[in-house]
Amino acid sequence: MKTTVRTIEGSRQGLFIGGQIVAPKNGRYIDSFDPTTGERWYGLAEADADDVEAAVSSAHAAFRNPAWRRMTQTERGGLVRRLADLVLAHADELADIETRDNGKLLKETRAQMRSMPDAYHYFAGMADKLQGETIPVNKLDMLNFNLREPIGVVGMITPWNSPLMLLTGTLAPCLAIGNTVVIKPSEHASASTLALAELVAEAGFPAGVVNVVTGTGKSAGEALTRHPGIAKYVFTGSTATGRRIAGNAAENLIPCSMELGGKSPHVVFADVDIDHAVNGVVSGVFAAAGQTCVAGSRCFVEASIYNRFVEALVARTQRIRVGHPTVDETDIGPLALADQLYKVEGYVASGVKEGARVAVGGKRPQSGELGRGWYFEPTVMTDAQNDMTFMRDELFGPVVGVMPFSSEEQMIELANDTRYGLASGIWTKDIDRAMRFANQIEAGTVWINTYRSSSFMSANGGFKESGYGRRGGFEVMHEFSRLKNVIIDYSGAMQDPFVIRLK
Repeated sequence: MKTTVRTIEGSRQGLFIGGQIVAPKNGRYIDSFDPTTGERWYGLAEADADDVEAAVSSAHAAFRNPAWRRMTQTERGGLVRRLADLVLAHADELADIETRDNGKLLKETRAQMRSMPDAYHYFAGMADKLQGETIPVNKLDMLNFNLREPIGVVGMITPWNSPLMLLTGTLAPCLAIGNTVVIKPSEHASASTLALAELVAEAGFPAGVVNVVTGTGKSAGEALTRHPGIAKYVFTGSTATGRRIAGNAAENLIPCSMELGGKSPHVVFADVDIDHAVNGVVSGVFAAAGQTCVAGSRCFVEASIYNRFVEALVARTQRIRVGHPTVDETDIGPLALADQLYKVEGYVASGVKEGARVAVGGKRPQSGELGRGWYFEPTVMTDAQNDMTFMRDELFGPVVGVMPFSSEEQMIELANDTRYGLASGIWTKDIDRAMRFANQIEAGTVWINTYRSSSFMSANGGFKESGYGRRGGFEVMHEFSRLKNVIIDYSGAMQDPFVIRLK
């Protein structure tokens, strides 16, 4: 991999189409900014409909290319394993690029990059295990079976908060199955995806199997989601954007897999160790500066321990260190983009206006270098109500609203009173209560006495406005393959087509 932070600095990054870096046909570039300073650090190609057409055509040619189409499943798995090894070899370089692009803690991006190869190996192992099935038929001398085959060109639109980790969960199975892809990363964090594309070429994938078009949603994204040559779309991001993508795709009857917004509940019962639960809540909402879809930004606490819990939560939040993402001692880095910072400020202000109280945080740090970047203090808001704007909408920032509940029935009602259904967490020593919660909560993931634990071996996804489709586990292999039914009459008998034989 030739790309590093140093080579990106001040450069113009092209598109990756047909196995090579190319300039955008229109010659246009847009600026990408360093969230720690708010300053430009590289130029990003602004792809348009012509570039998207070239990328989709390249992906279609690769899908039909015998070098890819006639490759055995085991050989495809071997290529995916080779890519996994290259990702591991360049994990720290990829982490450096991603941290510079979106401000995520370097210690977190390094952990992600070093664990991603495991996911590639996992799905590589599935390449020759995606099986059809033989189905009984109520006739003699007939064979009825289903085949699983690749669906074609998959369009992937990825977010800025964890670009490569979230891409891995769909790219690895798509390649293992034999699909080809066109990726449109967020214009706010595209550099690591372009670097990964270089590793795809180095691993030996045929040209055009993986293509990357960068740019804004209005140009590259709109053109990609309206293209009739895509077999399926994968999107991770906001519910509002998901609706637009699904609407565009519907015009060409193209299916989608969507992981959208969340407003996940933390529920804390009185029987827990308060310090343990506080650490869980802090991890669930403040990790990655709150910029995760599953952030537990609504915290419901049993009334009998509410005051003690809030006191402990505020004390723990005050010890969180906001700082530069490359410093090991930093707990929270900057938000990834200026608009996100303004959005979080606005939600905190609206919460105060509606009657909530800022118990700690609630503003930008102004001292030293932190005043230059897009930093926001970890914030706890009390006197919250479930119908307040900041408790209804996804903030995507380090803000949690805390409110008491008096009964298990009320807790379930409050937790489910949201248009989202991505994740949820409960803290209790009562296993019966925990299982009742798991059965009644309207969320695709339920954590019990933990939060943000995840595994690429498990299928996950959202309910309600948090999206549809599943990522992870063997389930995702069905998401990105299609089922074909085959019926064979091997009797050799001639039948009059107009004679109906009754039983």
